[in-house]
Amino acid sequence: MMDNEKYCIEVKIKTTYLPEQSDVGTEHFVFAYTITIVNTGRVASQLISRHWIITDGDGSVHEVRGLGVVGEQPLLKPGESFEYTSGTAIFAPVGSMKGSYQMVAEDGFHFSVEIPEFILSVPRVLH
Repeated sequence: MMDNEKYCIEVKIKTTYLPEQSDVGTEHFVFAYTITIVNTGRVASQLISRHWIITDGDGSVHEVRGLGVVGEQPLLKPGESFEYTSGTAIFAPVGSMKGSYQMVAEDGFHFSVEIPEFILSVPRVLH
């Protein structure tokens, strides 16, 4: 079997605009995102760190790197999932996020999992 079947992590994303924490007047737009990470592979793997690339609608880019997610470094056995909610602020009504998780499998193999790009948009801004 190919290694990519052993080390397979699926990432699902849901976003929510938080108007109560945003300030349109100062162009401060806050979003929550809920991410579900599912180990669809055959080897237990631990999320060690993350790398985010956050882009505002005006093209400015902000990168964030850090250990774990929401203070945790979850170990996912095959078939297990981990869900967390976090947030970000951007300075335009529309932006996007993408990135990667750095993982280590229980057999010592290090690999990266792409977090597909997702849109952050104030409702009724994008048609």
